[in-house]
Order: sequence, then structure tokens, then C-alpha cells
Amino acid sequence: MKNILVIGVGPHARRTHLPALAAAQSSGLVGAVCGVDVIGASDAMVAFEADDGPRTLPVTLIEQFDAAPGVLPGTVRSTLDALAHRQAIDAVVVATEPSYHLAYTRWALERGLSVLLDKPLSVRADCSTDPDRAAAILDDTNEMLDCYRLARARHPQLLVAVQAQRRYHPAFWRIRELISDIADATSCPVTSIQSFHSDGQWRMPDEYVDLCYHGFERGYGKAAHSGYHFFDIVPWLLSAGERAGKELDTVDVHAFVTRPADLLGQLGVGDHERLFPGFAARNPYPEADLRAITHRFGEVDAFLSMAYKSAGQTMTLGSINLVHNGFSQRGTLTAARSRLYKGNGRVRHENHIIEQGPFQAIHLNSLQALSDGTGADDPHVAGGDRHIELHVFRNTRYRQGWKKHTRYTFTDLTTATEAGPALPTQESSRRRAMQEFLDYLCGRRTRQEMTSELTSHRRGSVLMAGAYLSMARQFNGTHPVATLDFRPGTHPAPAPVPVPCPAATGAGR
Repeated sequence: MKNILVIGVGPHARRTHLPALAAAQSSGLVGAVCGVDVIGASDAMVAFEADDGPRTLPVTLIEQFDAAPGVLPGTVRSTLDALAHRQAIDAVVVATEPSYHLAYTRWALERGLSVLLDKPLSVRADCSTDPDRAAAILDDTNEMLDCYRLARARHPQLLVAVQAQRRYHPAFWRIRELISDIADATSCPVTSIQSFHSDGQWRMPDEYVDLCYHGFERGYGKAAHSGYHFFDIVPWLLSAGERAGKELDTVDVHAFVTRPADLLGQLGVGDHERLFPGFAARNPYPEADLRAITHRFGEVDAFLSMAYKSAGQTMTLGSINLVHNGFSQRGTLTAARSRLYKGNGRVRHENHIIEQGPFQAIHLNSLQALSDGTGADDPHVAGGDRHIELHVFRNTRYRQGWKKHTRYTFTDLTTATEAGPALPTQESSRRRAMQEFLDYLCGRRTRQEMTSELTSHRRGSVLMAGAYLSMARQFNGTHPVATLDFRPGTHPAPAPVPVPCPAATGAGR
């Protein structure tokens, strides 16, 4: 059994990582689990809901420190060293605010500890307004990859995996398989890809200042909060269509964003006073003060356009549109001000439209109508977590053996694996990411079978850095298009999807 240290035990870890580790304790994969967090962000004992009921986690508290250098201060390092020795720690889950990811990952790698790293790999304060800090996002990724390479030279079995759960989602396995199938048959890559995500996070004007969890005061926002999932999954899908002579090597990124000041133009303080009679008494900020305070805050919504190129020719046009300020089920002023991670009216709408020249079109829709997954237990409840559909269209006049339209439902996408059914939901996919990491630690899976090793994540970081570089240039009135090297790098290419997909009945050749 492996002993695990969880660094950062906020709402995300309590909802995702800790229940998964508790389940692994029950199955015999994991021994001791302990936590670390900063003073003021956590108690010495953290309560969470496991599959078998309430549990608690012991937490070592440390002083807050500056993340910018990318290394831990001596006092924090000594505390972690002592804890890792005392608890005989084998691996680390890094679930902190992302600007601290590099520092904690470097510490773990220097000590030969494998890491499950939350997304994004890194972010820098004020990266949406400062071009140098935007570019430093990719510098951090390259530095992390270099640290990983050096650590593996000393500890060959060491692993860094990234919690990018859409790679573990059966709908995306199927899409990747479909893209590869057409590329094999026609040599046609993905020619356009559109991705959209909204999570319905309605914040009141005063909450832009007062609510810091997944906030905007650090100078970044939606693209760093959940955007990395799409910066990651889009290249992962595009790579399934790359063939010799059509490898993607550069990308142009152009971003348009709204910030809190823009939202005040859409629905200002006066509008909220009319919508919610109690808002005027609660809100301490006149609108002019809010505009001044939030001037350099990060993006609330970001619409991003991309051109993916090979040897100067555009292979794929794309867009990634990321929305906090979308359809919500929040309806009261007094909604849970401390629960912005899940709940508080947040509703997820996600879709992807993929064209593969004249041969294939793929539409994926995953839609909720209710907050926080209500209705998830019934696949027939429109808007529940299980309301997902995948539509595939193929050119049957070019090849008669294809099927012109195939529709996949929740049941169709549920995939049998050795570990049991893989459900096409985000929660189930997060569990599989943790399970795969633990299987590797316990010798049940090889490195070649890993779905999301760090070495396969450079392209996602390129897109994230490009998005912020474009935002920052526009903020400063300079040329808004960022052009970046999109080659995967010198590290090993991503491994093929390790979990078998069911046959693409009716959609294959």
C-alpha cells in the first residue's frame, strides 16, 4: 500500500481527491493519507464525504509564501521533508492554487516522489495584463519538464501525471477513435474544431472583490480556472488526425475577453439593487469603486480563435469559448457565498463540433439544466449529469460502407473496462484518473499505458500561454495575435488511449 500526501485540501480536493483516496484505502491500494495547506485556508482536521460515509483528514498547516520564484522557502521545505519522512510518503497529489504547482512539484521530484498534478500546470499572477507573465506560463512548463527529466534519470520509475479528466471520458475516447479512423482512410486531418464551456457562475458585483476562490483578483480567471481542460483536450483530439507531412508545428491565438468592469456594464450595481432588494444594504462598494478595484482583474469570459499550422499552411481552424457569465440556476442574493466551486447555481453546458474536411462531422453535447448535477442518477432526465449525446455524420456518397448518421447516448458511451463500467460523466472520469495513477504506483500499469503523463502536456500549456499573451497584449494596446511553437517537444509522444473502447458500431468503415 502506498502512502499519499495531498498538498492543498480545498473544495476541489475534498470533493474529488479525498473520496477517491478513501475508496483506494478500502480496496487496499493506499495506506496512510495526510494533507498540507496554508494557515487560514484549512483546519488541522478536514472533514469530507467518502463513499462509505463521513471521514476526516489530518492536515499540517504552513505559512503562506510567494509563489513567484517557483521554489519553496526553507521553512516550508523543512516542514514537508519532516512530514514525508515521518509518514513514509510514496507519492504526492498537488491540488493547490495553480501558481504554486511548480514549487511543490519541484520539491516532490527532487525527493523521488511521484506526483498527480492538478490542472493547469502553472499560471502567473497578472498574466492577463502583463505579456511577460503570460509568456512565463510556458517557461514554467518547460522548467517542470526539465525537472521531470532530471528526476527520472535518478529515479527511473518516477511518474508525473496530470489530472486532465476529459482524457478519461468515454465520449472523448470515441471521438479520438473516429478521427483516427477517417485520417487512416483519407489522410485528412481535423480541419476545424469548436469547443464551448459555460459553468453558470453568477457572481454579484461585491463578490468579485470579496469571494477569492476561483476568483479574478490575481489577474487571471476562467482560462485558468477550467480552461485548461479544453487547452488540453483539443490538442489531444487533433493529434489523432495528424499524419506524416501534416504535423502541426505552430499556432496563432487571438483572444477576446470580458472582465468584471465589462460585466458591470451588462448588469451594474443599480441593476442588482432592482433585481435583489437586499443587495443595496449588503454591498459596500459604489460602482465607481468596483471599476477601479477590478481594473486589472482577470477574465470572466474568454473567446479564443486559433489557427493551427503545418509548414506555414493552415491545417485546422479552431475556437475555444469559455464562459463563467452564462446560464445559471442561482436565484437568491444569499446563495452560498463560500461554495463557488460547485453548487451556488452553477450549471455546466459543454459542446464540441469537429469537422474532418468533406468526410466527417462530430457533434458532442453535454448539458445540464439543474445545478450541481441534480438528476444525475437518471440518464433520461434532460439536463442531468448524464444528459450527453454524440452525433457522427459521414459522407456516404464517397464511401457507401459508412453510416450517414450515428447517435450515441449515455448508455451507448458507457464503456466496459477491467475495473468495471466507465461512465461518461466528469465525476467518473476524475476517479479513473486517480485510479490509473495509483495503479501505476502499485505496479499494475506500465508507463506506456498512462493516459496523461506530464510529457504529453506541452501543447496544452502552449494554448494557455498563447491565450494569456493575446489578452495581455490587447490590454496594453499592442498586436493581439500570439504565434507560438506548437510542436509536442522532444519528450515522448502521448501514449495511445489505454482503456479499450467499444467498437464504433455503424460509424466505422
